[in-house]
Amino acid sequence: MQRQVPHVIFKTRVRNDAIEGPNPFEWKDLSTEEIFKGKRVVLFALPGAFTPTCSTSHLPRYEELYEEFQALGVDSVICLSVNDAFTMYQWGLSQKAENVFLLPDGNGEFSRKMGMLVDKSNLGFGMRSWRYSMVVDDGQIEQMFVEPDFGDNCPTDPFEVSDADTMLKYLKSKASVKAA
Repeated sequence: MQRQVPHVIFKTRVRNDAIEGPNPFEWKDLSTEEIFKGKRVVLFALPGAFTPTCSTSHLPRYEELYEEFQALGVDSVICLSVNDAFTMYQWGLSQKAENVFLLPDGNGEFSRKMGMLVDKSNLGFGMRSWRYSMVVDDGQIEQMFVEPDFGDNCPTDPFEVSDADTMLKYLKSKASVKAA
């Protein structure tokens, strides 16, 4: 599988110590080119910040295995969700996420262009990303792990293949092939 990640501008918030007051952050546009160009990136997407599986398993395990991903040549690990920058920031604080970059897909544009935007109105979520993970090398999608039963208003929340351990196993298998 080799296809380019879609071009999207993400609306993010970054700390600026020159700004005084209780909210020293400013808006910063971040393009997919800035995120992926010349880098090997693991991106995993999930339905929502503060939701049970995302908070107890998905994000924490990627955070836990971060150094192992780096040792296998991964430049960054990114968690994407169709949430706004404020929500992603607060979720990151509550999760003590220090290594995984939390990327807000607030308008769902990246998820839509990836073909991964689904309606979760049956849960009161509205439009959200389907759960998946992928390896992106210099903007090219090398491998994707998409959870089963993809579709709108899925009655379950599968979490079988987009997990950190599946991704680590894949990267280790690629590393052993290169070493041989």
